[in-house]
Amino acid sequence: MQIQRYVGRISGPLLDRIDIHIDVPAVKFKELTGETPPDTESSASIRERVIRAREAQQQRFAVEKIYSNAGMSPRMIRQYCKIDPESETMLERAMTRLGLSARAYDRILKVSRTIADLEGSEDIRSPYVAEAVGYRSLDRTYWT
Repeated sequence: MQIQRYVGRISGPLLDRIDIHIDVPAVKFKELTGETPPDTESSASIRERVIRAREAQQQRFAVEKIYSNAGMSPRMIRQYCKIDPESETMLERAMTRLGLSARAYDRILKVSRTIADLEGSEDIRSPYVAEAVGYRSLDRTYWT
């Protein structure tokens, strides 16, 4: 209930300007004292993926006056964030269902582009769009 009151004070336009908002549950004590599960990606591996993604963005925007996906203008978003019809349909449904704004649409495309870069993909695929939509959890979670 307190979270609802707090988030209810944040305006929709302000939330639109935040690219990623997710709910992070508290870590259980036993998990803090245990070892890392074997299927967990190492920090070094994550760092390498981030470096490769940043290099891809620097190459992509070599002729632009920006250095990362976050800085894309609406024109650049249309140029560099093309999605397939399946992703477009999924995004349209999410926009309608969640009541998202045009600004949120652009933010989702930027985050989708970043996820694709982290995966080493030239194309923005529907799983990346779905993941980016999932990062908009505060847009409507606490408003009702």
